[in-house]
Amino acid sequence: MILVSLAVTAIVLSALMAAAWVLQRKTRNSGWADVFWSYAMGLGGVFLALVRWGGESHATSARQFLVAILIAIWSIRLGTHILGRTLGSKVEDARYAALRGEWKDAFQFRLFWFLQIQALAAFPLVVSVGIAAHNPAPGIGPLDLFGAFVLIAAIFGEGVADSQLKQFTSVKANKGKICDAGLWSWTRHPNYFFEWLGWLAYPLMAIDPSGGYPWGFAALSGPVFMFWLLRYVSGVPPLETHMVKKHGGNFLAYRERVGTFFPRPPKPPET
Repeated sequence: MILVSLAVTAIVLSALMAAAWVLQRKTRNSGWADVFWSYAMGLGGVFLALVRWGGESHATSARQFLVAILIAIWSIRLGTHILGRTLGSKVEDARYAALRGEWKDAFQFRLFWFLQIQALAAFPLVVSVGIAAHNPAPGIGPLDLFGAFVLIAAIFGEGVADSQLKQFTSVKANKGKICDAGLWSWTRHPNYFFEWLGWLAYPLMAIDPSGGYPWGFAALSGPVFMFWLLRYVSGVPPLETHMVKKHGGNFLAYRERVGTFFPRPPKPPET
């Protein structure tokens, strides 16, 4: 049953990202890929949290419901935020716009497979959700509650970062400037940091300190993989390349003062 559940999840993720490719082709807005990815992750995570795995004879546990609710909240918040940004912008996301310019006539063909790679990347993340949900320890324990707190705090922090950026860019005097207010003065990518932080919730809920659930340690793959994606692959590198092209020396100066990923007090500006 576990293998069947994993296979169904992989097929659904692939199909949804194929649907995202079809929609972006019709609208010429590749931002839809991130919308579909966020919602697909939630769907896959809820499914793996609630489906019965091999050897389980008990009814759906409280932990399964808790994990399903948490991944659903995360998915709805992120997906809806990106949906609003996609619908409200007449300009394509800078990362995809750069790929469109780089790939030229091969853009649609290469983007299809790029989105399938995103579906593949989503797979180990939702599996970590399922591993946490199927921890056989009875009841809801302190680590489950702490994990839930970490995820809710991460969602709140990401929301604050998004709000601060929106408020900064809404001021006419800040047009063309780099947001360095609030959380953006402590890390250049607070939204990415909090996105990563939320994935620590699942190993907290999965790992049994008594050793009764060895598979729980596999849930560490979620935050490890997400950190690698955000910090070194699809998050920080392409965005900062775009920011350097757009803002030049101003962004380079900001980069010198403010940490890349993990928050830290900013360095004072040079005089």
